[in-house]
Amino acid sequence: MRLTWDWLLPVMPVPYVPTLGPVHPDALGPGLFADIVRVAGTGTFLPYDKDRRWAERKDETALPDMIEHTYVRTLIPTLARRGHGTVTVYAYGPGHDDAADLAAKLAADHTAATARVITFHGPHKDPPAGAALTRVQLREFTPPRPEGQEGPVRPVDGLPEPVQATFAAFADRLTSDGFAFLHSQMQAGTAGPVLTVVDGGRVAGAIGPMETMTDSAGATRLLPQYFGVLPEHRGQGYGRALWRAAMAWGAAHGADYQLLQTEVGGPSDRLCQAEGLTSLGFVTLTKL
Repeated sequence: MRLTWDWLLPVMPVPYVPTLGPVHPDALGPGLFADIVRVAGTGTFLPYDKDRRWAERKDETALPDMIEHTYVRTLIPTLARRGHGTVTVYAYGPGHDDAADLAAKLAADHTAATARVITFHGPHKDPPAGAALTRVQLREFTPPRPEGQEGPVRPVDGLPEPVQATFAAFADRLTSDGFAFLHSQMQAGTAGPVLTVVDGGRVAGAIGPMETMTDSAGATRLLPQYFGVLPEHRGQGYGRALWRAAMAWGAAHGADYQLLQTEVGGPSDRLCQAEGLTSLGFVTLTKL
C-alpha cells in the first residue's frame, strides 16, 4: 500500500516509524514508510535498522494489506512471531478505539497471544495520566564535541581479569534491564565495547554496547545502550559518569546524534533531562 505523506505527516507528532522506532527528524520522510512496506514479510533488515545487530532476520513486519490510511488518521499494524506472537497497531491521529479493535482482530487472525496499540503525543502536550509512557529524547553532537573525560569509567575488557569476571553476576542482577542478553552477546563476541564502573573490586554499573550506524539520511547514529547501576551503588554519581563517558565515546567515534527512549519519571529519564537532551515527544504502549 502506498501512503500519502501529506496525510500522514500532520498526524505524526513524534518521528517514530513502525518496526524501526524513533528516527531523527531530519531523516523522517515517506521513503522510510515505503521501505517498511517493501520489505514486509521478507525477514530482511533495512540497512539502517538498529535491530540488525542482534539477529539474522527481522522478526517484526508490517501487514500492508491491513493498513488503514485516510487524511484524518493512519493505522499501521505489524506482526512479530517471537515468543507467542504479538500484533501491534501504530496509531497516528484519532481513533484509538478503532486501533484497539483492529489489534484484537488481527491477533485472533494470526493466533498471536498479545495485542497492543502504540500512540504518540507531541513534546508540548500533556501525555495521558496513568499510561505506560516513554519519552523520545535526542542528543546531538554539535561542535564543540565533548572531550574524553578522566574518571572511574573503564571498558570491561580493560579491567583486571578477576574484576571482569564479576560482570556475569552484575548482568544476572540486572536481567530485567537487558544485561543478561548483553552478556550473552559479549561472550559470543558480537557486541561493541561496554563501559563500566567498579566499586570494591566488582562491577557496579555499566553502559553499552558502544556502536554506531549510518541512518537513512547518511548521518552517523550512536545506537542505544543498555544502562544500569546496581541499587546499592546508586546515588554516588556512577550513572552520570557512565552517561558522560558514553557521550564522549560517541563524539570520539564520529556520531552525529543519539536517540533514546526513557521511561517517564525513571532514573534515566531524569538524567537525560538534566543533561539537556531534547524531548521529541511521548510514546504510549497499551496492551489489550
